[in-house]
Amino acid sequence: MTERVKRLLGFAPRRTGNTLVISSEKLERRVALLENGILEEYSIERQTDRNIVGSIFKGRVKNIEHGLKAMFVDIGFEKNAFLHFWDALPAALDSGVEQVERGGAERHNNSNKRISAKDIPDIYPIGSEVLVQVTKGPISTKGPRITTNISLPGRYLVLMPYSDQSGISRKIESPKERERLRKILRELDVPPGMGVIIRTVGEGQRARYFVRDLGLLLEQWRKIEEVVSKRPAPVCAFEEPDLIERTVRDFLTDEIDEVHCDDESAVKRMGELVGQISKRSKSRIQHYSGTMPIFENFGVQKQIDDAFHRQVWLPCGGYIVIDETEALIAIDVNTGRNKGGKDVEKTILQTNIEAADEMARQMRLRNIGGLIIGDFIDMKSRKDQQTVFQRMKERLKRDKAKTHVLPISPLGLMEMTRQRAQESISGAVYESCPYCNGRGKVKSSMTMSVELQRAMHLVLRKYPEIHELKVTVNPHVLQRLRAEDEELLIEIERKYAGRLTFRADPTYHHERYTIVDSNTGQELKG
Repeated sequence: MTERVKRLLGFAPRRTGNTLVISSEKLERRVALLENGILEEYSIERQTDRNIVGSIFKGRVKNIEHGLKAMFVDIGFEKNAFLHFWDALPAALDSGVEQVERGGAERHNNSNKRISAKDIPDIYPIGSEVLVQVTKGPISTKGPRITTNISLPGRYLVLMPYSDQSGISRKIESPKERERLRKILRELDVPPGMGVIIRTVGEGQRARYFVRDLGLLLEQWRKIEEVVSKRPAPVCAFEEPDLIERTVRDFLTDEIDEVHCDDESAVKRMGELVGQISKRSKSRIQHYSGTMPIFENFGVQKQIDDAFHRQVWLPCGGYIVIDETEALIAIDVNTGRNKGGKDVEKTILQTNIEAADEMARQMRLRNIGGLIIGDFIDMKSRKDQQTVFQRMKERLKRDKAKTHVLPISPLGLMEMTRQRAQESISGAVYESCPYCNGRGKVKSSMTMSVELQRAMHLVLRKYPEIHELKVTVNPHVLQRLRAEDEELLIEIERKYAGRLTFRADPTYHHERYTIVDSNTGQELKG
């Protein structure tokens, strides 16, 4: 196929640099971040699934559980939100932020900082109103988790209305850059009693961008206060932006070379949002009007399909296997086709390093969280173990979710935790198989044959007056009975002087069977 034909059909050329690809359809929106053509970030939002993480509510305390050291707050959902006493304490800076004093501003220490968790029930008695922010959406049977430590993220800043401390993200490592940002931070006109954090994307940005961002955040907070003062609880005072707006806020940085979206109205809205901060960035947003679906055109769909398999192959020929359970995520590393040469240790190290890279990528792509166990191939050298550990730490730095990883244990296991704010993508996209109920397995035909024969023995012993049975089973089970177990069935007929008739029903579950009295039609159970 010539390049001209490819262009006419809508095939995108192999791209370098960082590209955001946005697919906007009637029922869902998807955002993919490609780095040199490789899928590195993937987000999905459906109209029926409302993302409330980050939203701010004025709620009402419904009940207090002293044993759990928590209270349950009605924020307008079917299930009350969970507020731990410690999350009801005044805001404190995250460990990933270095505090900075703002020169020239009066320091307003919040007297509530002397409050301990045991005082919380007195501050928020049952029936009282409280302003909270959702930190974790409802997952499975659990309701949302909330905090009183309100924070409003902007493009370059995070505004903390109830904390007078300010800081800079520790992910910005350059001492020279940190000093420059400290000067900008001290000059920002932050209202008394409030604080701001300079986000990682603020690195290298000019002072005017921070001033503009702060103005937008303060206006946003003014609108929230207006809703809170005028409307009774429960009420949503601030709704976390949709996927398009969050993409502009969190992804559309100077590192992004181009943005392609197949929805003209979304392109226009992104341009307006970006224009508030940087008019130059608007030129990077382009409307895609090709005949092929945008994810197919940019090679995203195939990468998504490959990435979400249980088994994910590595470049070296090894592979990892990912299993999500209710308690934890287990990731197993195997050498696969990578048998290597004479240096076995080098082969194992290479496989484990590639596995660490892919694990970090898969955690972002699948949005999996909680406790994660990586079962690496055993390495004898402590130096090699440390190399893999450092590789994982390095790859996790780019993850927007909070992560914590421990060194490889003597058993070859690496324990990790990843912030779990909402359901994983597999949890949102897939549902349990109605056939196997999520087990991923059904009983073998041999097992069903054994169970069926056992049941027929019990029935014929329990009802000695019955001599003719009609048995209905799944076709695969009947095939096994006819091909391999015919003699055993004949023995049953001889032993009980009975007659067995079998019928296949393709609508029957593999593990289902019925035993019926041929004369009366009554179903019999052992």
